[in-house]
Amino acid sequence: MRQSRQRAKLTQEQLAFAAAIDLTYVGGIERGKRNPSLLVLARIAAALGTEPAELLRRHA
Repeated sequence: MRQSRQRAKLTQEQLAFAAAIDLTYVGGIERGKRNPSLLVLARIAAALGTEPAELLRRHA
């Protein structure tokens, strides 16, 4: 997810705002400390302009 966020030129804070999730949650997901629900994954994908499956494919 971090690579996708960086390619989109978004900070963690911008991504969190766009996806309507907490900033600390974004950091936890990127560090592998938290697992997003399907709803959160969909929100993150939408904020990054991609499909949820793309985020899973890159990081599986």
